[in-house]
Amino acid sequence: MKLQELRISMSRFLDHPAGVLLGVGALFGLGALAFQPVFGTEVPEAGILEPLQAASAEEVRVETLDRGQTFGGILSRAALAPSEQQSLLLAFREQANPARMRDGTEITLRWVRGQETVRGVDVALNPDELLRLERDEFGWRSSVMETPVWSDTVMVAGVIERDLWSAVVLNPELKEMPMGDRARVIDLMDRVFQWQLDFARQIQRGDAYRLAFEREVRPDGTMRSGRILAAELVNRGDALHAIWFDLHEDGQGGYYDLDGESLRRAFIRAPLEYRRISSMFNMNRLHPVYGDRRPHIGVDYAAATGTPVMATSDGVVARRGRAGGYGNLVEIRHANGYMTRYAHLNGFASSVREGGRVSQGQVIGYVGMTGTATGPHLHYEMHRHGQPVDPLNVDIPAGDPIPPGARDRWDAKMGVRFAMLEILPSASELRMAAAEAAEGETRRANTDDD
Repeated sequence: MKLQELRISMSRFLDHPAGVLLGVGALFGLGALAFQPVFGTEVPEAGILEPLQAASAEEVRVETLDRGQTFGGILSRAALAPSEQQSLLLAFREQANPARMRDGTEITLRWVRGQETVRGVDVALNPDELLRLERDEFGWRSSVMETPVWSDTVMVAGVIERDLWSAVVLNPELKEMPMGDRARVIDLMDRVFQWQLDFARQIQRGDAYRLAFEREVRPDGTMRSGRILAAELVNRGDALHAIWFDLHEDGQGGYYDLDGESLRRAFIRAPLEYRRISSMFNMNRLHPVYGDRRPHIGVDYAAATGTPVMATSDGVVARRGRAGGYGNLVEIRHANGYMTRYAHLNGFASSVREGGRVSQGQVIGYVGMTGTATGPHLHYEMHRHGQPVDPLNVDIPAGDPIPPGARDRWDAKMGVRFAMLEILPSASELRMAAAEAAEGETRRANTDDD
């Protein structure tokens, strides 16, 4: 039958109602047949292709600036002509001084694969900045790239079995953090509670802590910056709390207890970050150099030479210079008749001048052993109305509480941040877990002996 005749017949057939039904059924039947599997045939397997290793379009070589080496020497080894070196160094100087590059600086040289001409040089200025040098039509151009970071919040709790350093640095919950960053967490804790506790003297075994802190993390896992959002420190059975709150919403917030009272005091407890007391306030101390008994009207903090020393309160520098047995001395006068002294310094901060103002926490000098001293330490004194007082026992007034106008915002922030701590085990739970772990170790040791 011709194609035209078939079309006419099918048209007439579909004009009949029965033909419509049969026609639709026939179409479905043909469709079903079209999708029926063909039995007796094998489906071919595509197989798995081996992974292809594509070579990078760029070759790199990392050099480390060792003691006695120069940036120019590394460029010479990379076969850069003297004229090119000069052009590259000019571009470098637009961003940094090559003469100030530290030993250990990493320098990355880049080539297009298969070519001999260096196309780019990267210099790690510091952990947060990379100076990139690239060719252009006029020679070399330079730019500074900031190391990208990501933010997270870390929550950790622990009990102090030996000392605070071990309890934090060796906490298994922080094992993914670099050791140096774990030590920085202790410094953050010290700064938060510096008005309430002297970490060198008042922390004891059995104390416990809970922390929630946010940090900025570099690609290599190190911490650029960190801030404690909420903290609890149980000291001698008393729980101290600290909640960070940005009262003026300018990034310069402070710490408050759960009632909204400021933790800040007119004086911080100690002029050094985490440190050890080597001699306390004593009106009848045996002098280690002269061998006789005489008043020791201050506190000595043992620390490595060069450790930064901070002003414990806002004030005006009354004296800066040599002062007999005190060695290098800074004397600061404060409000309400207070005066503080910082002695045996190795050197002074460049910003400290007689008659100039300093603020609480500002670095004013560095630990040394100038004057009459048997080793590097800071001798710190506090006087009130001309009379020496024990810095470790003086009653210091608190700062301003949360004002009424900010109470609603404070309540909301405090609730969220305190809830972070509540997720963590409490001091009693931590002590119980530590006791059970110690008991388990004892049982295993006894079993091994048997």
